[in-house]
Amino acid sequence: MSSSTSEPVIGIIGMGDMGRMYARRLKAGGHKTIYVCDKPDRFEELKKELEGTGITPLRDGHAVSRLSDFIVYSVESSAIWPVVKEYGPSTKVGATVAGQTSVKAPEKEAFEAWLPEDVDVVSVHSLHGPSVTTEGQPLIIIHHRGPESKVRMVEDIFRSFKSRYVYLSYEEHDSVTANTQAVTHAAFLSMGTAWHNSNAFPWETARYVSGIEVVKVNITLRIYAAKWHVYAGLALLNPSAKEQVEQYAQSVTALFKLMVEGREADLAERVWKAREGVFGWKRDEDGGEGRAPILLSEDVLDQFSLRGTGAGAEQRERASPNSHLSLLAMVDCWNALGIRPFEHLDVAGTPVFMLWIGVAEYLFRSRALVSAAIAAAISDRVHRPDDTEFVVASRQWSECVSFGNFDLYQRRFERTSSYFAERFEEANKLGSRMIKAIQEAQAANTEAADGR
Repeated sequence: MSSSTSEPVIGIIGMGDMGRMYARRLKAGGHKTIYVCDKPDRFEELKKELEGTGITPLRDGHAVSRLSDFIVYSVESSAIWPVVKEYGPSTKVGATVAGQTSVKAPEKEAFEAWLPEDVDVVSVHSLHGPSVTTEGQPLIIIHHRGPESKVRMVEDIFRSFKSRYVYLSYEEHDSVTANTQAVTHAAFLSMGTAWHNSNAFPWETARYVSGIEVVKVNITLRIYAAKWHVYAGLALLNPSAKEQVEQYAQSVTALFKLMVEGREADLAERVWKAREGVFGWKRDEDGGEGRAPILLSEDVLDQFSLRGTGAGAEQRERASPNSHLSLLAMVDCWNALGIRPFEHLDVAGTPVFMLWIGVAEYLFRSRALVSAAIAAAISDRVHRPDDTEFVVASRQWSECVSFGNFDLYQRRFERTSSYFAERFEEANKLGSRMIKAIQEAQAANTEAADGR
């Protein structure tokens, strides 16, 4: 502990976007002594950046590890092993170590291999990006080894974040994040690749103008506007994710074959079965009894279109019907794997996660929308070229993940990312407004329910 106070000295190894966010918000929260480091060749640059902030940069992780009582490794999941191997043995006796990584299996292995036995492990994971407020967001706390008092210490350190603490094991963490993210990532990555390969900006066509289409476009661009490694770590290192991405491609392919073969009865049976399996809604009933939908009405969602103006009811009626193959396959995949993502929303229910899952819920709540999607899958030819590109893209992403190659993942991601780059700023603004509107509606629904 600091000699002048009873509070722990904090150390952060890795000053990427999340490391910076942690350092600055912990400092703003009143912590007096915070040591940070990045790669040694960035030391002088980091000194200039942090001058006058009260945050102290050190040359490397050895120095941070020797001086700090609570140390956070804020590095990519793919880099955690070599970084902990290098700096872990220097950890101060009795210190507590955490990792702010999105995939915990490699982190657990690295900590157990390279941290001294007289070091405790209470890991963390903020389930949001660096630009999102920490208030009310889930902060996972993983008590792996050491006394219960160390968990209380970690809680106190992050008190100023005003986050919602969720307590999991390493294994539970990776299961929950895979079940809520792996399939949704695969779906929206494949959408972006399909549109790119079609050489078409979806908001410039008459096929993606309103409601649910607006959400799909905004989510896809939000994903591609982020850094590739944010998604690569989950897909390539999470033990559960590879199986889910592979199953998603299989679901896409199987449903598409039923479409092109015109087997409407078989397609309908499979879709309705998946709906009941994942959401619990029988074929003869609309969904959502007892809980408000995550997304809003189409009229409200139209406000967030990249076209600049909402489509309106008349234009929606003229729009070509869509099979929503990506969403049908998402629910089919969850059903095949026995995944119920809504069971995890209380744990991993950040606004972005809820948006990803909510777009599937939006479609499947309504029997009319599901029936229209099935009918379009059989009879519509306007979207068929896009569906074909989507099938190819989903299989390519599945193959990429199966190889476990980060370079290949990066090339595929950045190729599509560069295609949409000019619209990222606008898409992020619209996406943030959409998320805010959804949050406000949910808060109003909660207040109304509490007042009954």
